Amino acid sequence: MQGYIINLNKVKDEDLIVTIVSRDSLDTLYRFYGARHGVINLAFKIDYEKEFSSKSGIARLKDVIHIGFRWINDYKLLRLWQDFLALFFKHLKDAHELDAFYFELIDNASIEWSKQNPKRVAIESYVKLLHHEGRLHNEFNCFLCSKQIMEDEISIIRAFLPTHKECSHTLSINKHALEELFENKSSLFLDDKEVNRLWYTLLEGL
Repeated sequence: MQGYIINLNKVKDEDLIVTIVSRDSLDTLYRFYGARHGVINLAFKIDYEKEFSSKSGIARLKDVIHIGFRWINDYKLLRLWQDFLALFFKHLKDAHELDAFYFELIDNASIEWSKQNPKRVAIESYVKLLHHEGRLHNEFNCFLCSKQIMEDEISIIRAFLPTHKECSHTLSINKHALEELFENKSSLFLDDKEVNRLWYTLLEGL
């Protein structure tokens, strides 16, 4: 099976607890350290097998093959990718069931990651996630004061919640550009400054 590593936690010696988003599940597996093991890292896509043991409460990660990206050697792209994938751990770690949406969202983002500004890919993917989870607030009522936002500029706080500029005192975003993002999952009308603003908001957590 294939999946994306969203968390690595070192335990005794060099052993690891690895959390992986696969198409069908969220797997937390134990990986024993050994010279024959290939290198794995946060946000890598891997092919792997699970070995269940009656003696342990956690299955073993085995037969790991790293599935590389075309852009894997671009440090800037890889660093942004790791920052993005790490967000999924806190968001999903308590999930008991996981549908294919999350794997497919990450998989599609990995394909687009080097084709345009990766921050735009992450932002568009996040809006798809918010829509999927029923958390996308596209009616543009201020989250802080509950009044409708009539102005042409909107401020955004964590989870892309819209607010009045005077309520949150954060950098604003063009309302038309935000409507396009929320309705069509496209960052086309956002300028680079607005993209950076949304990226740093995204890093606060999914």
